[in-house]
Amino acid sequence: QGQLVESGGGSVQTGGSMRLSCTVSNYRYSTVCITWFRQAPGKEREGVAVIGGDDSTFTRASVKGRFSVSRDNDRYTAHLDMNNLQPEDTDMYFCAFSSRVMNVINIPPVILFAAWGEGTQVTVSS
Repeated sequence: QGQLVESGGGSVQTGGSMRLSCTVSNYRYSTVCITWFRQAPGKEREGVAVIGGDDSTFTRASVKGRFSVSRDNDRYTAHLDMNNLQPEDTDMYFCAFSSRVMNVINIPPVILFAAWGEGTQVTVSS
């Protein structure tokens, strides 16, 4: 099934940078797609960036050029690097895992994700 542990997060000033990491455990297969979502209270969850099982990546337009997704060589840890953070990036960030997604050209449907992390708060102050 896979379990996810997130790390990173915290508070930063406008224009700062932060790295979030997500590690998949209890999973032995090679197809690992990890997606980052974010959600503020009272708002819908939105996909931010994804790295597919074939290492293809997609980043939503609103953060493109500032956010990037990558993974370690062991394939089970992915990172979301966030630069030039703005107050509107303040959210709870979640990572989600799918064993069914290889190539990505968009954020995959939520129904494809088998496991979710508990979330980590990112706060950007002006």
